[in-house]
Amino acid sequence: QVHLVESGGGLVQAGDSLRLSCVASIHPFGDYALGWFRQAPGKEREFVASISRSGSQTLASDSVKDRFTVSRDNAKMTVYLQMNSLKLEDTAVYYCAASYRYSSFRSSYECDYWGQGTQVTVSS
Repeated sequence: QVHLVESGGGLVQAGDSLRLSCVASIHPFGDYALGWFRQAPGKEREFVASISRSGSQTLASDSVKDRFTVSRDNAKMTVYLQMNSLKLEDTAVYYCAASYRYSSFRSSYECDYWGQGTQVTVSS
């Protein structure tokens, strides 16, 4: 049974940093591309960042590419999202996602498994 469990969300001030973690009980872990999406109130879920199976390729949306970094630790079966210089508009529920079908992804349709989400709130 597949489980993706996010942690690390919380309430921070604009300009602060936060690191999200997602422990993924998927096997074999190295066969999955991993990444993050987010959904703000009243908005559709949007792509944030993803990392390839080997970790050699990362993708990020234009709105976060200079501030957020996605990484993975295959030994710990964990994917991370380092978020720096947080802005008010980064407030959202952040979801971890995994794809077996694609070596990297930008679309939610390319993902096979999802976590329950962790709330990130950025205040002024």
